[in-house]
Formats: sequence, structure tokens, C-alpha cells
Amino acid sequence: MYRKTTLPSGLRILTEAMPGVRSATVGIWADVGSSIETHDRRGISHLVEHMLFKGTQRRTARQIAETMDGVGGNLNAFTDKETTCYYAKVIDRHVPLALDVLTDMFVHSAFDPAELSKEQKVVLEEIKMYEDSPDELIHDVFLQTMWSGSNLGEPTIGFADTIVRMTPDDLRSHMRAHYAPNSVVVAAAGNVDHDAFVELVCEQFASFEGACELPQAERPATTPGAHIQYKDSEQAYVVVGTRGIDVRDDRRYALSLLDTILGGGMSSRLFQEIREQRGLVYSVYSFQAAYRAAGLFGVYAGTSPENVQACIDVIVEQFERIRNTEVDAAEFQLAKEHIKGNLTLSLESSSSRMIRLGRNEFALGRHVSHEEIEQRIDAVTAGDVQQLARELLIDANLGLCIIGPVDERSIAFNRHAA
Repeated sequence: MYRKTTLPSGLRILTEAMPGVRSATVGIWADVGSSIETHDRRGISHLVEHMLFKGTQRRTARQIAETMDGVGGNLNAFTDKETTCYYAKVIDRHVPLALDVLTDMFVHSAFDPAELSKEQKVVLEEIKMYEDSPDELIHDVFLQTMWSGSNLGEPTIGFADTIVRMTPDDLRSHMRAHYAPNSVVVAAAGNVDHDAFVELVCEQFASFEGACELPQAERPATTPGAHIQYKDSEQAYVVVGTRGIDVRDDRRYALSLLDTILGGGMSSRLFQEIREQRGLVYSVYSFQAAYRAAGLFGVYAGTSPENVQACIDVIVEQFERIRNTEVDAAEFQLAKEHIKGNLTLSLESSSSRMIRLGRNEFALGRHVSHEEIEQRIDAVTAGDVQQLARELLIDANLGLCIIGPVDERSIAFNRHAA
């Protein structure tokens, strides 16, 4: 089902066949994200991603959109801390067209100054939209607080003053420095034939040459603290979190179980305690932010300002409980089945599989099958989870971030100095 070919240029081609579907998702990945950006170029990786949709030597921006819309395809992209991905989901017979459009964007983008001026305004609007969404913004604030002064902690989207200063030459220079065959992966999942797909990629990337210096994964120091940002809103948005583990750490399977038990579903401890038992929130969940050499773990809750302290207290109490008492067999088994069930459901999506191909190649250098993941989840013991909780969920590690109409003086956060 999974195959990999590395071309003489260094370009890697990955496929995962799904013969039972009629769709396919094709993605072109670059081993670059916001974690390599200097402060004065914050947001350049994300701006490059935007500009690749704005016209090439062969197609205008409108023609790119119409070409994919004309076959019912979905064309999109994302930039994160460590990678950038351009992808298209289409009916299987349109894979050659999808790859042609993606490669045209990837290799032959025009970076027209007029288009850049317009797209800078678009990104500025995106930044404003993001700042008006505190339930999303709080996660960036959490990273900035816990990884203060690091590139990994800064927002991927950039800042208004850095975005407006960038020129077409800046974007081209960024691509020359980070987009080369040895830093690029082309992945496809769905109803695709590997050998035929390799031929297509060879044709499309025939002129794509050279090499670049690969990024070094940043390992920022954890700087737990409290950050309370006043905002006139109906709710307060809260994150309590701690250092986590990186995506290469074998304990990631134990952390997935810890995550699930604490806040991974409707039966999780935090959902039951904070929402079902006390009615303090609509939304509460735990999450991981895991990268190649660093990670964070946190709990998010959105609540009325008068309930903030109660939510914080319950979260800290649940951290203490899972540190001090081993999870019972029934709850532990439920968490394992929850993870394995979600994994199986995700396998029905060609997009999910394509994204897993790219992420695993960059993070681990290999494919991780769902059978291996299930085996690793089954091998985790309740003692493994408790040991990880004792290491991570201690008071000295905890940070607190709040956005909302909250007076800092009204919050008691019993975090001991690290």
C-alpha cells in the first residue's frame, strides 16, 4: 500500500494506494516553516504560500482557480512551524492535471508586484480576523509564553509590520534558500498507481534542480509563566499547559493516551468534570503542540469571566489526580479504543493519508503504518501514562494564558517557580 522512490536529484516521491476509493490527494511538501524565520522576515513562509496561488508564467490566478473548479477539485495549502504543503484533492483520473497545476505553482510562480501588494492586504485581513478570534489566538499566546524568545513560539502568520515590508525579491530569495529537490517531498494517497505517478512527477519536475541547506530543528527552553491579556468579550479564553514531548519521542503514544483521558472526548475527565458536572463551559479539551525537537501540552477552556478560577482549579486538580492515581483498566481501555477508532476513521480520507505521509517523512524519515500505531498504543501501560504525567504535569512546569475581561489580580494560580 505504501511505496517510496527517491530520484537522483534527491526529490522523494511517496504514495499510499487506496484502491477502494475514486479520489486522490496530491501534495507537494517543502521542508520549511516559520521556525526558520528571522524576526524581520516573520511570516515570509506563509506569504510565499499565498503568492503561489497568484499566477505563474502559464496561468493567471483566475485560471488556476478555474482549472481546479472545472474538475470539481479542491486546491489548498498550509504553512506550519516546520513545513509547508500545497495540495489538491481530485477524482483519480484528474491526478495528472492536479499535479500539473501544483507543479506549475511550485516551480513557475510569477511573484508579480501588483499581485503581491494585493495579497499583503489579504494577509493583513487574515491577521485581523485571527486577532478577533480569541479562541484561536490564545493558542499562539500560549506558545509565545511557554517558548518566549524562540522562533518556534512566534506566530506563523507573521506581523503586520513584517508582512508589508516584503518584496518579490525577498520571496524569491526565500524559495531559493529552502525549496530544492533535497527538501521537497511529493506525496499522493488514494486511487493512484505508484509507478505511473513517479513518471508524472519526473516529467513535471524535470527542470527542478539544485540543493539547499536543510533546517535544524529548534529546541527552545520552556519558559512557563502567566500571561493575562484583557479583552472586552463575553467569554474568557483560558489555556493551562506544560512542556510536552517532541514527535520523535517514543513516549508520544503514552502522551496520546494521557491527552485522550484528560480531554480527548465527551467521556474524558475534563469534559465530564467541567462541562457535564459543573456546567462551566461549552468547549473544553486538551491538546498537543509537537514538533521535531520540542513539544507542549495544554488544556483549553472557554468560559464566563466569573468561572475562570473554577476552571483553572479543576484543571490543576485533574493534573494532580492523574499524577497520583493510576488510571483504572476500564477507563484505560476506553481511551485506547478511542484512539484506534479515530485512526481507522481517518484512514478513509485520502487527504488525511497524504498529510500523514508528508509529516512522517519529515519528522521520522519513514512511513508509520496504522498497524504499527495500534500495536504501539496497545503496548502502553497505565504505569507508563502515570510516569509521564508525573514528569510533565507538575506545578513548576505549568503556564497560564487568559484572553478576556479578567482582572489579573483576581486570578490565583499556584504555580511554583521553576
